[in-house]
Amino acid sequence: MAGVKDLKKKIKVTKSTFKITSAMKLVSAAKLSRAQHAISSSRPYNNELETTIRTVSALVQNYNHSYLTSKENDESNKKYGLLLVVSSDKGLCGSFNSQLAKEVRKFLKRSELEYKVFFIGKKVKELIEKEVNTGKHYKFSKGVPSFNDVKNISEELALMFDGGEVSEVNVAYNEFKSAILFFPKVKKVLPMSMSLTQKEELKSKFPFDFKYEPSPKEILDTLIPEAYYSSVYTCVLDATAAEHGSRMNAMDSASKNCKEAIKTLTIKMNKIRQAAITTELIEVVSGAESLNS
Repeated sequence: MAGVKDLKKKIKVTKSTFKITSAMKLVSAAKLSRAQHAISSSRPYNNELETTIRTVSALVQNYNHSYLTSKENDESNKKYGLLLVVSSDKGLCGSFNSQLAKEVRKFLKRSELEYKVFFIGKKVKELIEKEVNTGKHYKFSKGVPSFNDVKNISEELALMFDGGEVSEVNVAYNEFKSAILFFPKVKKVLPMSMSLTQKEELKSKFPFDFKYEPSPKEILDTLIPEAYYSSVYTCVLDATAAEHGSRMNAMDSASKNCKEAIKTLTIKMNKIRQAAITTELIEVVSGAESLNS
């Protein structure tokens, strides 16, 4: 009955795996709930803040900010950009990291700039580090970066932009849509510039000026950096929610596969056991018949 013993061992191992995947699914579901609440709260604020800044900066005369200034025509910066990739530190989350790595490769291939690639999370870094100009890898004691952690990173990247080391700053991340849906995306966060067409559309939409308290310069000098930090942080929150959603679904699929494997192995074991019992009965009956004859 060696076959039965082997199948029993496989069933035992599969049941242990099922317990692990089920627990991981529950943990990811709990984390997803918190992450989904965070991104649902942050995204409307960030969108409204960006809209306000674009509107005010388009209407205010004789105002400029370094974060709004495009450096495309600066020959010293023209060929260099910076890309921050937000992935996960852990695996077992389906196609979360592989899709993002694919999108990063496509972005770098079609871009005319040369990019230095910085990383939050190690999984995409492991996939593409030999293909790109690798920059800094940010690590956090608690695993998930807080707003202050992201703000510190954003300030570091902004200093490189202000200092003329790079002409633009982009963030590559997975945009969260639902518990079962996310899209890899690359978003430009610096410069926060608008085209002339966009400015004219805003001016036509608001043919009047606003009253400001304090002055427009003070308001924009405060809000523009805040919008930049908020934009980067929203990307990180999107990536976090998408990671937990992807891992929850991956563990759900793994749990279902474990159940199916246990069922299949159990049926197979029972068939082998029944066949062995039938063989023994035939042998007993044949022996009795031979004695009677």
